[in-house]
Amino acid sequence: MSEPILEMRGISKEFTGVKALSNVNFKVDQGEIHCLVGENGAGKSTLMKVLSGVYPHGEYSGDIYFDGQVQQFNKISDSVDRGIVIIYQELALFPDLSIYENIFIGNELQRKGVLDWNEAVVRSKELLNKVNLHINPETLIKEIGVGKQQLVEIAKALSKKVKLLILDEPTAALNDKDSENLLNLLRELKKQGITSIMISHKLNEVISIADKATVLRDGQTICTLNAAKGEVTEAAIIKNMVGREIEDIYPKRNHQVSPDRLLELKNWTAYDPKLGRNIAEDVNIHVNYGEIVGIAGLMGAGRTELALSIFGNSKKYKISGDLLVDGNQIQFKHTSDAIKSGIAYVTEDRKGDGLFLLQDIKNNISISNLKNLSDYGVVNDNEEIKTAEEYRKSLGIKTPSIEQKVGNLSGGNQQKVSIGKWLFVGPKLLILDEPTRGIDVGAKLEIYTVMNKLIESGMSIIMISSELGEVLGMSDRVYVMAKGEIKGELSSEEATQEKIMGLATL
Repeated sequence: MSEPILEMRGISKEFTGVKALSNVNFKVDQGEIHCLVGENGAGKSTLMKVLSGVYPHGEYSGDIYFDGQVQQFNKISDSVDRGIVIIYQELALFPDLSIYENIFIGNELQRKGVLDWNEAVVRSKELLNKVNLHINPETLIKEIGVGKQQLVEIAKALSKKVKLLILDEPTAALNDKDSENLLNLLRELKKQGITSIMISHKLNEVISIADKATVLRDGQTICTLNAAKGEVTEAAIIKNMVGREIEDIYPKRNHQVSPDRLLELKNWTAYDPKLGRNIAEDVNIHVNYGEIVGIAGLMGAGRTELALSIFGNSKKYKISGDLLVDGNQIQFKHTSDAIKSGIAYVTEDRKGDGLFLLQDIKNNISISNLKNLSDYGVVNDNEEIKTAEEYRKSLGIKTPSIEQKVGNLSGGNQQKVSIGKWLFVGPKLLILDEPTRGIDVGAKLEIYTVMNKLIESGMSIIMISSELGEVLGMSDRVYVMAKGEIKGELSSEEATQEKIMGLATL
C-alpha cells in the first residue's frame, strides 16, 4: 500500500462569516493521480489555495502534513520549496517572453552571481522533451497555442523539482487532442513518481485518469472514490456532488418543432482579411422556430466565427451569400441590426467578453437594453430593479441580492446572468456558444432546463458545443463543421458520437 504524500486534516476556512471549508479531510497517496471534484463553490480551489500557501497558516484551522511532516506555509514560495506546485486555469505566463524565460523566471540559473541564460536554454530543451513538447525554447509564448502553453507550465513545475503537481481545470480551454495529450503526460509523470491532484468538471476525464476521486460539497468532504474498486463512475460522482441522483443529465422536452423557418443561410461565405482565408465557406443551414440546432466540430473548425458573422459581423469579415430571417433577405451592418431582427449571441468567453465582472447583476442584465428602461434618456431605477429580479427568479440565479458583483458568482450563475442579459432584448434566436463550459454538472442541468423553457416558449437556439454528449442530448438537429465548411447534417435520431467525429475529421 502506498504511503500518503499529503494529508489535510480538519481544514476550515471562513470569508467574512461565510464558511468556505468546514472540517475538510483530504488524503493523497504517493504516486497517484487524485481528482478533486464538486460543484462550483464546493471549496475545491479554496482547499488548494490553503495547501499552496495562498491562504497562509493562521488564516485557516486544521493541519497539513506533507511527506509525513506538519507544514505551515506562509506564502506560495514556501510550498514550492517543498515541491508543491499549482497550475491555475488562467495560466501565469508572460506572452512577450520566450519559453525558456518563462520556465526559469523567478527561479533563474546563475553562475558566480550572473544569470546563465545559455544554461537555461539547454535545461529548457531537456524539460520540454520530458513533457513531449518539441519546440525551440526561444519561441515567444504568444506564438504558441493554449495546449502547448499548458505543457510549458508543467515544464516550469518540473524545473522546480515538483513532487506534488496540482492542476486546476487544466483542460477547460483545450481541444480534445490537446486534452488527451495532457492526460497522457500526467500518466507519464506518474510513472516517474510525480503525484498529481487534478480539479476538473469533465467527468469523462476524471473517470479516465483518476486513481481516486474526492468529492467536496458545500465546503465539506463527502467521500473518496477508489477506481481500483470500480467506484469512480459518472453516477457515483454526480450523486455525491449534487446530493441526489440525476437519472437523465439532459432533460427531455415535450415539444413539437415548428415547420416555419426562422433563419436560413444560403451559400454563406465569410473571408477573414487578417488570416487571409475563408473562416466559413459555402455554408447552407437553417433553423426552425422552437428548435435547438447543435453545431459540432473540433476546435478551429470555424463554429464561433460563423456565429459572429451572423451576429452583425463584428469582426468585419467579407461576407457573400444570403441571410434570411422569417423568409426575408437581410443584411446586418452592425450587431445592433442583428439584435433588432431578434438575434442574440451569448459568447463562449463570459469573463472576457460577456460580462462586467466588477459590476452587479442588475447592471449586467440591464445594459443590453437600457433604452427599454429609460425615460427621456434617464434610466428608471425601479424598472431596472424589477427587471433584474424577474430574471433572477426565472433563471434561478443563486445570489442573496441583484446588487452582488458578478465576479463573485459561481461559473454557472455567471452564465445565467449572461443569458439573462440577452433575453432582456427579447430575441427570437439565441446563439449559445459553449453554454456550459467550465461549470459543474448540477449547474449544467439548470442551464439545460432554462434552454428547454426557452424553446417551449417559441424561441429557437443555435448551440455551439465541444461536448459531444451535450450536442447529442440537447439538439433536435446537428450540423458538423470542419475547416469552415458544413460537412454534414444529422437528425437527433441518427446522430451518434462516431458519426459526428467521422464528419468532423473529414
